[in-house]
Amino acid sequence: MPAPSVIAAQGYTIRDFCKTPLDIAKSLAKLKKIGYDAVQVSAFGPIEPKELAKILTGEGLVCCATHADWNRLQNDTEKLVEEHLIIGCKHTAIGSLPGLWDAKITKDDILAKTFAATASLVAAKLNKLGLTFSYHNHATEFEKFHGRLLQDILIEESTPALGFEIDVYWVQHGGADPSVYIRKVTNRIPLLHLKDMTIRNGKIIMAEVGEGNLNWPAILAAAQDAGVVWYIIEQDTCERDPFDSLTISLRNLQAMGIH
Repeated sequence: MPAPSVIAAQGYTIRDFCKTPLDIAKSLAKLKKIGYDAVQVSAFGPIEPKELAKILTGEGLVCCATHADWNRLQNDTEKLVEEHLIIGCKHTAIGSLPGLWDAKITKDDILAKTFAATASLVAAKLNKLGLTFSYHNHATEFEKFHGRLLQDILIEESTPALGFEIDVYWVQHGGADPSVYIRKVTNRIPLLHLKDMTIRNGKIIMAEVGEGNLNWPAILAAAQDAGVVWYIIEQDTCERDPFDSLTISLRNLQAMGIH
């Protein structure tokens, strides 16, 4: 029997096609037909966990992870865990630092330190209940305050209970090396977000995995060494049908030796 795939599709990529339970069912069927065996549930429209579980099981798909609301993570933890158990999911993450986009520049490092401490406590609670909790970066975390990058503050000021869902595109966009930041969170990175970066007419553009300029040999070697569990393909914006983009990325990633 072949080993289960470690590649998943990020639901955010197809969010415009997942607004209702019927949309979700049709979209998950398309992902399975493309060749995906797993999906990260993110930016889906309202759907009951039991109905989602039924759709996933019917298509032979695994929910590898979710993105969860920060308020629910802190204040509705037990219910959130119960919902994850229903859909058979062991990993959740938060999409960005709460309040980062609104914070005053001089306060961003304080915000990061405070979040790192609180998120560590939330992660420890979730860990005891059977879930991992990870932080997903954008480029903003690679701004420097008092000689330190926000991403470094989050890593260094948190406990090992908090995981990191490194997004390689956004690390590169922030001017850092994705493989370096993957290695910085060795054994704390169950989830890895993969999309590529290219440039056209002087503009930076998101691209399918393997269709841009990222250093994939270095990224994938670091991921293997760091203990990544799920390689999750995501593309926030696509120049073609998002399902076609997910198809191209899947084929290219498989050709690189990830299955």
